[in-house]
Amino acid sequence: MIKEKLFGVFEDYKVRQYEMENKNGMNVKIMTLGATITSIKVPNKNGTFTEVACGFDQLEGYLSEEYKANAPYFGCTVGRFASRIKDGKFQIEGKEYTLVTNDGPNHLHGGTVGFDKQIWECVNQVSSDVADSITFQRKSEHMEEGFPGNVTVQVTFTLSFENALEIAYHATTDQKTPLSFTNHTYFNLSGFKETIEKHTARINADRYLKSDETNVPVGDIEGVENSVLDFKNGRALGEVFQELETGCEHYFLFDEESSLREVASFNHEETGVTLEIHTTEPGMLFYTGYFTSDALKRESGDQFGRYKAFCCETHRYPNGPNIEGAPRVFTTPDAPYESTTIFQFN
Repeated sequence: MIKEKLFGVFEDYKVRQYEMENKNGMNVKIMTLGATITSIKVPNKNGTFTEVACGFDQLEGYLSEEYKANAPYFGCTVGRFASRIKDGKFQIEGKEYTLVTNDGPNHLHGGTVGFDKQIWECVNQVSSDVADSITFQRKSEHMEEGFPGNVTVQVTFTLSFENALEIAYHATTDQKTPLSFTNHTYFNLSGFKETIEKHTARINADRYLKSDETNVPVGDIEGVENSVLDFKNGRALGEVFQELETGCEHYFLFDEESSLREVASFNHEETGVTLEIHTTEPGMLFYTGYFTSDALKRESGDQFGRYKAFCCETHRYPNGPNIEGAPRVFTTPDAPYESTTIFQFN
């Protein structure tokens, strides 16, 4: 069943919040500002429910000075291009485009007014015995934040009776343009009772993109073998933090197939909650929240901050327009953008 309510007002626009709940009691809330997931509650092994997502119960949390200063992008839909583009520049067939630079010298997550800061329109709701789904739409005009092409993007959130939250993207453009969307939910499977250090993480990747001094990949690839970034057999995140001063902010490479497959999993022993990530994307930026502000917390008291949650950003290569051979970076009028990621809870 899907519920809808007024969540608040942003720049004179009404913000709506939609709530989906399945027969197991798993509950997901999404608002139209940024097509943002504000809450995910899942069943735990104790027969109760655990809030596993960073977010706020009132719109004011997303508009506070502390939140805007830290800019953690809790739960939002990121676009037009997820992650960083070096120096805010790229070329298409010899023509250079200059983007807004909002992360030092680089472009980040769609710019100053990316999709996360825009009102989306709910264009479809479907409720059945097996799943509920909500579709949001956004039209982005030619040269918005510096990107070419008029783009129409839809993102559909589907909650199944099997406790899977599927996020599917579809976008069309009237000219060749770089597109890369992701959802930026941060997870803590303990229900924010502790940091994520006791979470066990498994990532099915042999390689990752190495970043330059401004934290942008430029095409160099490194193997994970015999390093702290080898998650193939599972690893407690606390071990990683002992070796990496600021934790993980690495883009792990999967095979380049566009088929849906499991790429990562996480579990927390005390709650018994596990999360599997399935995606069609070629890689995932895994971020463990070192720079998240300790000043941020949910109205219920759930404390966010450093190492209090991790983010699994499945998307095209960061800086993809400037990396030769990066897969599926550009979308064209004759080949719409398609992408699916599933957060499967058990």
